Amino acid sequence: MKWLSEDEQRAWRAFGAATRLLTERLDRELQAAGMPLTYYELLAMLSEAPDRTLRMTELAKWTRSKPSRISHAVGKLEQAGWVRREHYAADRRGWLAVLTDEGFEALQAAAPRHVASVRDNLIDVLTPEQLRQLEEISRTLLDHLGDQG
Repeated sequence: MKWLSEDEQRAWRAFGAATRLLTERLDRELQAAGMPLTYYELLAMLSEAPDRTLRMTELAKWTRSKPSRISHAVGKLEQAGWVRREHYAADRRGWLAVLTDEGFEALQAAAPRHVASVRDNLIDVLTPEQLRQLEEISRTLLDHLGDQG
């Protein structure tokens, strides 16, 4: 086993702490708008999909979540009136999640707070070069982790 060097350990710990704190901050600020970060992300994905509709399996795939977790989240969004489920005509076992007008309005209401938080806590803290490096590093990690299923 090759242990982490001091430099590697510092980088790893800083990365872990920063990503946890950033996610917690973004979630806390969206919670103040009445919407957890996870729900915001689901609504945003639906808002960008054709007809504001995606198969439940696609939502699970893109969020890297188990279908049961997505079903639970969509159930909560249904209770809020933000999403409705419909049968997928091409597959009687399949379900679609559809963003309602109320859900789109809730997303639009929360978006300025979320964007301001992303800007305040990430984008504006970094120089343009650091932002470019962050994207490059993130894409490298995504390519590597995506290849592992």
